[in-house]
Amino acid sequence: MDLAELTDEMRKQASRNVKLGYKVKFVLDDGVIFWDGSESTPEIGNEENGEADTTIAISAENLEKLMKGNLDPTMAYMTGKLKVEGKMGVALKLTSMFAD
Repeated sequence: MDLAELTDEMRKQASRNVKLGYKVKFVLDDGVIFWDGSESTPEIGNEENGEADTTIAISAENLEKLMKGNLDPTMAYMTGKLKVEGKMGVALKLTSMFAD
């Protein structure tokens, strides 16, 4: 999937879940996906300069696997495929939302 497809898929997943309550920036190889879950309706886009509570660095390929449930988030973190800056609890909340 390219950046636009990943962003669209993330919008779909966000709409199926409860309010996240935080702002998360996904830093990919070819761009950024910014999830503003601080409002009741999440806004997901490709804004690079937004302030985030948590920043997750991951490849586009691994993000796709994570969203499809084909990559264990704990193993990805432990093997360096996923790096987290900021609030770890937010990252854990997100991974449980992807698993639903």
